[in-house]
Amino acid sequence: MRIIDVHCHPGTARWHETSQPFIEALRRYWGQEWPVKTEEEMVADFTRNGVEPVIVALDLEHQVNTRPTDNEYVAGLRDKYDCILQAWGTVDPYRGRAAIEQAEYAVKKLKVLGFHFHPIASGYTVSDRAFYPLWDAIQDLDVPICVDIGMTGMGGQMPGGHGLKLRHAHPFAVDEIAADFPRLKIVMAHPGYPWVDEATAVCLHKANVYWEMSGWGVKYIPESIKRDIRGRLKDKMMFGSDYPSLSYERLIKEWMQVGYTDDVLEKFFHKNAETALGL
Repeated sequence: MRIIDVHCHPGTARWHETSQPFIEALRRYWGQEWPVKTEEEMVADFTRNGVEPVIVALDLEHQVNTRPTDNEYVAGLRDKYDCILQAWGTVDPYRGRAAIEQAEYAVKKLKVLGFHFHPIASGYTVSDRAFYPLWDAIQDLDVPICVDIGMTGMGGQMPGGHGLKLRHAHPFAVDEIAADFPRLKIVMAHPGYPWVDEATAVCLHKANVYWEMSGWGVKYIPESIKRDIRGRLKDKMMFGSDYPSLSYERLIKEWMQVGYTDDVLEKFFHKNAETALGL
């Protein structure tokens, strides 16, 4: 069975440089070490598990002033390794017109899939009206965006959560922009705890909103979501890992053991991503 991972971080030295202020918090939150991966180790993880990943760019410069894992970097990985299917670019909405120009370049020249946004770690809410020109431009570029929802391990168990505010990742912010930009395809990333019911409502109500389940062990995902994967949201749900947070060996095994039919697994692991994202 084809397996598309729509949410995969590189885990390389560059990604660690970007995430540096939060690495210790991630270790505590996940209860594991976060070793730096070489490109070869990363690629071996993909090929050994038969996974085709979409690599995620990350720009935290506005919040913590670290070097971004930028569009050129993730597009370069995609072009260098055949096993990497595509790349989510990223732009900082606070940059205004410069962000729009950067998005246009990333789509037209670097050929990224679309753009990923991490509202909590980046310190903004996607429904901020100041960012509407950016969403309008991305909608006109006819590419999707992926927006993290719910709690994050970034800043977890640190004093004050390292200053990060969870409210930035409420799924109703996605609902706002989905309503105002109906041609913009939006993938909500992660189960969205503690706003699982709200995220479910958004995905049910908005035809242009999809949902991927990265960053959580399957046994911790609420039963309501597992039920909807085989039911009313079966055409909208996608597989994501949040690699290197969780191993493919664990995630694939656990999803295979839920008891879904082959048809449901096919949709979840690849068909919905193929249909919605053109992968």
